[in-house]
Amino acid sequence: MKPQAPTTPRTAAPTPGYAWVVLLSVYAATLAAPLNQMKVPPVLPILRDAFGLDYSSAGMLMSIFSIMGFVLAIPAGFILQKIGIKATGLVSVGTVAVGAAMGAVSGSAALLFTGRFIEGAGMGLIMVAAPSAIAVWFPAARRGLPMAIWTSSVGLASIAALNGAPALAGLYSWRAVWWAGAAVAAAAFVLFALLFRLPRPSEAHEIPEVLTHAAAPPPVSLGRAMANRSLWFVGISFGCFNLTVMAWTTFYPDFLHAERAYSLAGASFITSMMMVIATFSGMLGGHLSDRIGSRKWLIAVPFAFLALVFLFPFSVTGWGIPALMVFAGLVAGPIAPVSLAAVPEIMGSPRLAGIGLGVAALCQNLGMFIGPALFGWILEVAPWTVAGYLMIPLCALAIAVTVMAKIR
Repeated sequence: MKPQAPTTPRTAAPTPGYAWVVLLSVYAATLAAPLNQMKVPPVLPILRDAFGLDYSSAGMLMSIFSIMGFVLAIPAGFILQKIGIKATGLVSVGTVAVGAAMGAVSGSAALLFTGRFIEGAGMGLIMVAAPSAIAVWFPAARRGLPMAIWTSSVGLASIAALNGAPALAGLYSWRAVWWAGAAVAAAAFVLFALLFRLPRPSEAHEIPEVLTHAAAPPPVSLGRAMANRSLWFVGISFGCFNLTVMAWTTFYPDFLHAERAYSLAGASFITSMMMVIATFSGMLGGHLSDRIGSRKWLIAVPFAFLALVFLFPFSVTGWGIPALMVFAGLVAGPIAPVSLAAVPEIMGSPRLAGIGLGVAALCQNLGMFIGPALFGWILEVAPWTVAGYLMIPLCALAIAVTVMAKIR
């Protein structure tokens, strides 16, 4: 298949009112996965002491979460076709709850790692189901903002985990952090079950051909969908984003605690500042990409600034640390929502959107798997600053493939 740059009409179908209720349910369902993913960095020093982990093993505690994410990423598109968005979302959130509860009762590193592995399966499914839900409820020309609002759930969850986990661990133990994660996932399960539905015919802006198993559509050609070079270019870019940012944020609270004499709560708060700013800059970037009609430059330009950021995180001191986190949040925020908004447009047909989002989730989870493990390994043999510098070539790769992608 020879991909063409998608075009967007100047006018778009109106957005159904219930689409925003669906967005709320999808937001809650998605929140549970990154909340549980990001509960590790703020208590990493505690876990390293409790289980005798070195930096490489500590990095794997984050990386293992993403294994099932990239294993399930492509199959998730077909799971979506087979059982529909609602069932896929419920399986996702339920899996996160089970994995978190298993980790909470673990008495060994092996069981803790197993719980993380199970939690990650939920992340792999929801990162395909949620954008598919948004794509079927919101017209393409109005999709950037809701996609940006949805991706802010990752930032909000990270903020909550980074700031809440040290307090819970201090009052009780690290196990309380895992129980809290299980409780949030269980509550999201109930909310999604109650609120989510597919659009009625009068609400649909396009025929949702693959989003319910009742219609029994003809088989989708996996080869046709995956032959789209622009999809892989955006996927590689998205993977590089997740690799670099996850590697940095996994170890930054530990760095600030050990090397800059921050308290564990203070180190986690400083790290969360980037997510706070990115939550708002991401929504602004998504809205701006709709207004100017371009996805490409709202991915490539922020990546160029992110590359510059990696010159400084492990060398700045004093007021430069929070200032850098604010700047990093401003430039990193638009990358994820704009990338994900571009994927359904790249695929051309709504029947191929789930597979396209599966490729994006594959690359995302592969990046999140490699990043912390690679960064932890680098820290065993090189200084913190060198580990930061090695993220810059990955940002350059992301810029190059984004520019080559045929996206608007």
